[in-house]
Amino acid sequence: MTPDELPRILLVEDDPTSRWFLTSALRALPAEVDAADCLAAATALASTQDYALWMIDARLPDGSGADLLARLRARWPHTPALAHTAANESSVLDELLAAGFAEALVKPLPAATVQGAARRALGMEARREAVGSAVYGGKLPVWDDESAIRALNGNRVHVDTLRELFAQELPKCLQAVTTAASQGDTSSIGAELHRLRASCGFVGAARLGAAVQALQQAPASPLLLSAFEEAAQDTLSQPSATQLPPSD
Repeated sequence: MTPDELPRILLVEDDPTSRWFLTSALRALPAEVDAADCLAAATALASTQDYALWMIDARLPDGSGADLLARLRARWPHTPALAHTAANESSVLDELLAAGFAEALVKPLPAATVQGAARRALGMEARREAVGSAVYGGKLPVWDDESAIRALNGNRVHVDTLRELFAQELPKCLQAVTTAASQGDTSSIGAELHRLRASCGFVGAARLGAAVQALQQAPASPLLLSAFEEAAQDTLSQPSATQLPPSD
């Protein structure tokens, strides 16, 4: 994954603490983020760079978020925009929506809320569905005990032992894939995923196996890389001991 493949977001926020928080939340999508602290700086950035999304503070030192949106929309009429504000009055939020913002977010707010709104505005949620909800945990379990036990001839002790080894090695593989992706090294990504896919099958790591298979088809996809990382973290965080009752 290279920076050119990520969506680029223009964040406009004059408070340094809020700007740092929002920038960090948006970069974790993943996305590239350019931050401005006023209307003039935001206009200057927008004149030299195309953005997939604008995220604008409702009140700025040199104008309002609605004014900035109107100025930007005069040149880029189709770019989606989110507003954020410390005001929670319904009249303020309604005015922001009427000005053309897709959503008006009230600060303070958790990173997950920021990311969810950004994904909706960027169309990421629809693309996630297109990839398949199983990759994101909607259908497949983290661990498929039945398939793992079949793969190891019904020996549960071997399954649990192998899963412990798998859990020890998975962080190294995750780091290797993430590093290769940051360098745009799709060959190394493919080599790591080839080994990991077989291991997922042996231990019954169903959700991660689906994410690995999807990423193998498009190793340069930021969306699929994010899905792979989520599935890996789910696998590491959930106990791996087999839960099926012993067979008679």
